[in-house]
Amino acid sequence: MRSVWICAGLLLAGAAWAGDDGEGKYRKTCAGCHQADGKGIPDAFPALAGNALVQGNPRDFAAVPLTGRGGMPNFSKRLDNASLAQILNYVRNAWGNKGSTISAADVAALRAELHAEEFDGAPEVNQH
Repeated sequence: MRSVWICAGLLLAGAAWAGDDGEGKYRKTCAGCHQADGKGIPDAFPALAGNALVQGNPRDFAAVPLTGRGGMPNFSKRLDNASLAQILNYVRNAWGNKGSTISAADVAALRAELHAEEFDGAPEVNQH
């Protein structure tokens, strides 16, 4: 029999929290601005669904959370390479998007190339 807990309004089933995958991490870290459906908020936060940057070169898209862009903050200290790759891959293939996969090693190499801050182990939070 699987255990089920209710914690802070989130349903936790079994040993693994449903938020451990790319979708869960997206909802926890990004959906507050870009929305759960990826449609964003007009004139405030861009839609990720159908977005050409999201579906284009994975390095260009990965650079955004590593360095920030426009009003979007830098998430490099808040997301490790594996978590960022999970989120990027979820977004690149959710809501009808079609994008190639980016690995944690690719994110690590890009982080070094861009001189982005290293992950500091702090909890993932929506920074807006």
